[in-house]
Amino acid sequence: MRTMQTKNKGKIFFVSLGCDKNLVDSEFMLGALGEAGYSFTYEEREADAIVVNTCCFINDSKEESVNTILEMASYKETGKCRALIVAGCLAERYRDEIVREIPQVDALLGTNSQEEILRAVDEALGGRRYEDYKPLEGLPGAGRKRALTTGGHYAYLKIAEGCDKNCTYCIIPKLRGRYRSVPMEELLAQARELAERGVKELILVAQETTLYGVDLYGEKSLHRLLDELNGIPGIVWIRILYCYPEEIDDKLLASIKRNGKVCHYLDLPIQHVNDDILRRMGRRMTKEELERRIAHIREEIPDITLRTTIISGFPGETQQMHEELMRFLNEAEFDRLGVFAYSPEEGTAAAAFPDQVTEEQKQAWKDEIMELQEEIIFDQNEEMKGRKLLTFIEGKAEDEGVYVGRTYRDAPDVDGYLFLDTPEALMTGDFVRAKVTGAYGYDLIGEI
Repeated sequence: MRTMQTKNKGKIFFVSLGCDKNLVDSEFMLGALGEAGYSFTYEEREADAIVVNTCCFINDSKEESVNTILEMASYKETGKCRALIVAGCLAERYRDEIVREIPQVDALLGTNSQEEILRAVDEALGGRRYEDYKPLEGLPGAGRKRALTTGGHYAYLKIAEGCDKNCTYCIIPKLRGRYRSVPMEELLAQARELAERGVKELILVAQETTLYGVDLYGEKSLHRLLDELNGIPGIVWIRILYCYPEEIDDKLLASIKRNGKVCHYLDLPIQHVNDDILRRMGRRMTKEELERRIAHIREEIPDITLRTTIISGFPGETQQMHEELMRFLNEAEFDRLGVFAYSPEEGTAAAAFPDQVTEEQKQAWKDEIMELQEEIIFDQNEEMKGRKLLTFIEGKAEDEGVYVGRTYRDAPDVDGYLFLDTPEALMTGDFVRAKVTGAYGYDLIGEI
């Protein structure tokens, strides 16, 4: 993710790793740097300063962050780089280790210090070390200029920071702090500004979106936020990610139904279904409660697309528990599903649990889950033939000469696509009505 500008205070190469919530932080940092007179380059060797906004949610993301920092550090010798700045989760969690092990790093910013990016770059380019770690409370300054790195027609709207759930496998509360909602008036101002810049799809994100407003307004207020966002001119779709199933209530479902811009799509990570595993994870629903909640959602909104995530190989999981999960998934037939092999994160309760599962077994169970989900998706895609769906055009596949689109059933980067072969001239950001004519793996084929 990089952006280009023409100012000449200095050139910056920016790397954003991890989730879409981290991407929002990166976009605000890019906006602050661009407004101050820095330009951006696609070439690492041409950069005066390199910024890496890191992730360390699981071991793979931690390794990616470390490897990226080391790679960027090499441009101090092979390129023009005079300053290496590390921000985000890895900087928050391993500040001492980074200072000790990677001396090429000139500045560090914790997860609540994004607004200090300009000072960090200025100081580092001036030859001075800089670190900033603000307490994990409150919110970074809002209303700042924001760069858009998603093409300009969809954007993520981060509605809260931190998390209070304290699941036993998750390090996020220690990296991001307690749950803090962004005031509604600030979110609406951001959304209006994004719409004025051409954004047509808003994707609501947080560590958990469904608890939005509890800390500010004394009650869950995501339904109220949706009501307000639905009235913003220019916005066509509003998509909700990261909904904890136990917090999805009838007020939220009613808001989804009455607001025509809200996609009939919910992302509700269940992680597992065995009651013993759920209890050890610190989750707040039983298998029976999950079954009832999913059935209720589908009864209220029959065309709802449900996405979930699963953790394979949590400590104490047995073959019998895995088979119970497989039976549940086969019956539930989630429309979208992602699975992660359990990653023991130091500082979490689960990392010290007995009965840790071998890496080989985690991967084997993960593969079985994905094989089952492939069958489910392929069958569902065959059943989609003949359906007519509003489709958001994301661009054109140059090699195939076809347009790439997404339906309301597909979030960017994690779900599938609908490919359109048409002689019509379409632009990125256009919405067209498409008829599904075929399926190819996880993706659909259609015509206008």
